[in-house]
Amino acid sequence: MIKSINLTEGLKKHFGFDTFKGNQEEIIANLMEGNDTFVLMPTGGGKSLCYQLPSLLMGGTAIVISPLIALMKNQVDAMRNFSEDDGVAHFINSSLNKAAVDQVKRDILSGKTKLLYVAPESLTKEENIEFLKQIKISFYAVDEAHCISEWGHDFRPEYRRIRPIINEIGQRPLIALTATATPKVQHDIQKNLGMLDTRVFKSSFNRSNLYYEVRPKTKDVDKDIIRFIKSQPGKSGIIYCLSRKKVEELAEILRANGVNALAYHAGMDSSLRSQNQDSFLLEKVDVIVATIAFGMGIDKPDVRYVIHYDIPKSLEGYYQETGRAGRDGGEGRCIAFYSYKDLQKLEKFMQGKPVAEQEIGRLLLLETAAYADSAICRRKSLLHYFGEVYHEENCGNCDNCLNPKKQVEAKDLLSAVIETVIALKEKFKSDHVIDVIMGKETEEVKSYNHEDLDLFGCGQEEDEKTWNTVIRQGLIAGYLDKDIENYGLLKVTKAGQQFLKKPVSFKIVEDEDLEEEVDETQIKAAGSCAADESLFNMLKDLRKKLSKKLELPPYVIFQDPSLEAMATTYPVTMEELQNIPGVGAGKAKRYGEEFLKLIKMHCEENEIDRPEDLRVRTVANKSKMKVSIIQGIDRKIALDELADSKGLEFSDLLDEIEAIVFSGTKINIDYFLYEIMDEDHILDIFDYFKEAETDNIEDAYQELGREFTEEEIRLVRIKFLSEMAN
Repeated sequence: MIKSINLTEGLKKHFGFDTFKGNQEEIIANLMEGNDTFVLMPTGGGKSLCYQLPSLLMGGTAIVISPLIALMKNQVDAMRNFSEDDGVAHFINSSLNKAAVDQVKRDILSGKTKLLYVAPESLTKEENIEFLKQIKISFYAVDEAHCISEWGHDFRPEYRRIRPIINEIGQRPLIALTATATPKVQHDIQKNLGMLDTRVFKSSFNRSNLYYEVRPKTKDVDKDIIRFIKSQPGKSGIIYCLSRKKVEELAEILRANGVNALAYHAGMDSSLRSQNQDSFLLEKVDVIVATIAFGMGIDKPDVRYVIHYDIPKSLEGYYQETGRAGRDGGEGRCIAFYSYKDLQKLEKFMQGKPVAEQEIGRLLLLETAAYADSAICRRKSLLHYFGEVYHEENCGNCDNCLNPKKQVEAKDLLSAVIETVIALKEKFKSDHVIDVIMGKETEEVKSYNHEDLDLFGCGQEEDEKTWNTVIRQGLIAGYLDKDIENYGLLKVTKAGQQFLKKPVSFKIVEDEDLEEEVDETQIKAAGSCAADESLFNMLKDLRKKLSKKLELPPYVIFQDPSLEAMATTYPVTMEELQNIPGVGAGKAKRYGEEFLKLIKMHCEENEIDRPEDLRVRTVANKSKMKVSIIQGIDRKIALDELADSKGLEFSDLLDEIEAIVFSGTKINIDYFLYEIMDEDHILDIFDYFKEAETDNIEDAYQELGREFTEEEIRLVRIKFLSEMAN
C-alpha cells in the first residue's frame, strides 16, 4: 500500500503543492500499486499530475502516448521546469531529426528520463518498438484516450493499435485518461484497451464557474464578436472556427479593428504556429483564433472566454473546448454561435466518408443541434450527455436559466412516447419512434409494417419539434435511456415503466426556433441596428429619392445593413465609406457623395463626436480568392468548374461572387447563365427583381412559384445587381 504521507511529500517536493486535488491521490496510489486505472476528469481537474508524479516516484521510464506535437512540447517544457535536469522528460515524434532521437535514447538508457511522450504513429515504428523492449518501463499512460473511440470527437484510428503494441513491448500497468467521454465512448475505450474490469475514477463534469450561452448566428456575427471582445479589455480568449480559411479571415478582421489577435491552424508553418501559441501563453496577444487543434493540453489557467464561431461537430468537442476557459476557477464565458445553415454544411462535409462514419457523425450532430436548440438548462443538458445527473432545476449560470422559458404540461405526450417505444420493442431510434407517433408512412416504417400498430399516428396534432423535445427531456429526466452498445436505440427505464402505470406531472419547455426566439433582441445587442435612428431614417429617405430618380429598387443603391452601419459610425470621407459593410469602391463612387454630405451635415448640426472605436472596419479586400474568381469569370470559365478548381461547394462560390457584386464590382456571368438557363426564365427572374422591394432570395423563391431553383435565382440576382447597381 502506498502511504499517503509519501505521496504528499512527493507532491510538495516535485510540484510545490501541499494537497491533492479531487481524487488525484487515490488514482496515483491505485496506479503505483500496479493496477490498470481509468480516469475521467474534466479539463482543469489535474489529469496530467496523475501520471507525472508517479513517473517521478517509480523506477524506470513512463511511456505517455499523446496525440498532438504541441501538447507534448508543452508538457515536456512544464516537466523540465519542475526538475534540475532537462533529460527528465522527452518526446519522440515526427518533428525530431535522427540526431535528436539518438540523444533522447541515450538519456533514457542512462536512467535520466522519467517520462517519454510518444505520438501513436511513432509507437508503431518497428525501431521504436525494439528500443522500448530494452528499457525498464514503469507504466503506460494513454492521454486524450477518447481518440480511441470512433464515437469520440477526435477519433484517431492509430490509437486503436495501442493495446497490441503494448502487449508486444511488454506488460506494465496502464492508465488511460480523458477529459470527455460519454458512457458510449467510455465503454469503447475500455473495450479497446482491454480494461473492462479496471477501476474507473470519475470526477464530476460540472464546471460551475463556466457560463454557457448559445446565440443565433446572424450576418453581423463578426460585429457581435468584436463588441464582446472590446467589452473584455485585457482578458484572454480563444475563438474556434471550423475552417482554416475562416481562422485567417477572422484574425485579420479582429486586428483591423484593434483587437490583438493571432491565428492558429494545422496548415500554418509549424514554427509560426508554435510562435503564435507561445505569444498567447506569454500574453503578448489577447486572442487566438484557431481550429480545434489548438488548446489540447495547453495549460493557460486564465482564459476568460471561449467563443465558437461555428457550432462544433459534437458535444464532446464542445465540452472539451469550452473547458479551456476559467481553469483557475475564475470567470469563464462560453458563447457559441449557431445557425441551421452551419449544421447543413457539416452534414455535407461528411458525404464521401464511409457510411458507418457518416451515421455516427450525423447522430453526434443531432445531439449538438438538440443542445443548441433546447431551452432547458445548458448545464443539465451537458452533464446528462456525459452520464451525470444534475439535480438543480436552475443553475443560474447559463442563458436558459437566466432567461427561463415558458413550461407546459406534457405527461400525456411522454406516456405516448413510452408506449410507442415499448410497442416497437425498444429496437428503434428516436426519429423512427417520432415517425410512428406522427403517422408518417416512410419506407422504413412500412418495411416493418409499423403503420399497422394501434399507436400509429396517435400524435399527429403535435409537430416533430415537440416530440423531439419530449424525448430529449424524457431522457434527461431518466424515464428513457439510450442503448450504449447500439447507440441511439431508445429504451424505457424502470422509472419510465413506473411513470406509465402512474403518470406524474412532466413539464417541458416550449422550444421555439432559436433564430425566431432571440434574433431581434440579439441583433440589437450586437449593435447591428442603427445607433442613430433619426440619421438612419434620413438616409433611407435619401435612398428612396435616388431610387426614384435612377429608376432602381432602393436596396440596389445601398442595403439596410449598410445604412445602419452609416448611422452608427458616421463616415464622412470616401475612404471611411468604403469601410462600411457592403460598400465597395464602385458603389461609394457611384452613390456615395450625397450620403456623405448628409452625414457630415447631420454631425455638424447635432455636434456629434464620431465613435471611431465602434466602427467595424472591414479588411481591405486583397483576397487572392476573389481576384482569381474575377479573373476566372473574365476568362469565361464555367462556374461549376471554377468552384471545383477552388475546392469550393457551388453555393460557397456564389457566396464569394455575391460579396464581389455587393461591394460594387461589375462582373458578367451571361456566358454561363445562357448556357444553363432558358432566356425567358432569366428574364422572368430579372423582371421580378426590378419590381421587388427586397432582394431576399426566400421571398423571390416564394413569389416565383418555385418554378426555379434557389441557385438559378441567385445567379440571375448576381446579373441584375451587377448590371443595375454597379
